[in-house]
Parts: sequence; structure tokens; C-alpha cells
Amino acid sequence: MPVTTVKRVDPQALNLKENVVAINRVTKVVKGGKNMSFSALVVVGDAQARVVGFGVGKAKEVPSAIRKGIEAAKKNLRRVHLLESTIPHQVLGKFGAGLVMLKPAREGTGVIAGGPVRAVVQACGIPNVLTKSIGSHNPHNVVKATINALEQLRDIKAVREMRGLDISRSDASKPEPAKAE
Repeated sequence: MPVTTVKRVDPQALNLKENVVAINRVTKVVKGGKNMSFSALVVVGDAQARVVGFGVGKAKEVPSAIRKGIEAAKKNLRRVHLLESTIPHQVLGKFGAGLVMLKPAREGTGVIAGGPVRAVVQACGIPNVLTKSIGSHNPHNVVKATINALEQLRDIKAVREMRGLDISRSDASKPEPAKAE
């Protein structure tokens, strides 16, 4: 799989909404006893700008962990290529043992997704999409697999240009009829 360079998105100009996906209590056993802390997985996104990101924060208290997760997510924002109300094509995202399949859906279908996938899809503002989470149900792997799937979505104009098709044509998917000589 080719390495894609992600262009940085400025979080200051966006209206970001935060969504806490998972909070986990973690314990480190040391000589003097157990040190408890909290880990928070947070998804942030702007539905109008089609931008989404995720972050993980760890701290001794839950609010501090969430705040750190939000800051990490703001540094990790990505732009998503969409059609008017759905994704342009079916895609399969992978991370670890987690697989997430995203399929385009008709107008009025809504977001058919569960848990972590729903958080990511709603954060980036996709109104109609079908999803299926396969393999690992670990929220960290599922969120990363969903982000990986969204990164694989390609802009229609860029694909037409890459294939050498006329960008101004709206029916570029149909082949041109053969000319009779």
C-alpha cells in the first residue's frame, strides 16, 4: 500500500465537535502498590469542512485524559473526499486485526454503523453510509481502521485527471461510442 502524505489542517479555522469513544482505567503495578490512571480515545471533526481526527490521552483523572486526547486529535486532522451525501466508492480499511468496510448509500439511508465507526463517520459529516466492522472490536483498532478507510477515498476529479478523462464531462464513467468510418 502506498504511503500517503497527509496535508496538515489548521484546527483554529474549524468548528470542531468532540466525541469521547472510549475511556479505559489502566493500572501500573509498582513496588509500592498500584498506580491508577485513565486513558481516553477521542474523535474530533467538523461536518461542514469534512475533516476528522482521533487522539489518545492518558492522565490521572478522566477530564485531563479527555483534554489531552482532544489536543492530540487536533494535531491529527484529515480531510475526507465525499460526494454530495455519501462516499464515492466502497472501501475497506485495515488496522491491526480490525477491518472496517464502508459502502455508499442512497439518500435517506442515514448512518448504518455502530460504536466507534459511527463516531468517526458522524464527526466527518457523512449523512448516508453503510458500514460493517469485521474482526477486532477493540475501539482503538476500529477507529484507526475507519480513518484508514476514509483516507483511501479519492476525489472524482483527481481520478478522472489521472486516467486522462475529460474533467468537464459529467458522464465520464460511460465509455464514448465508437465512431463509424
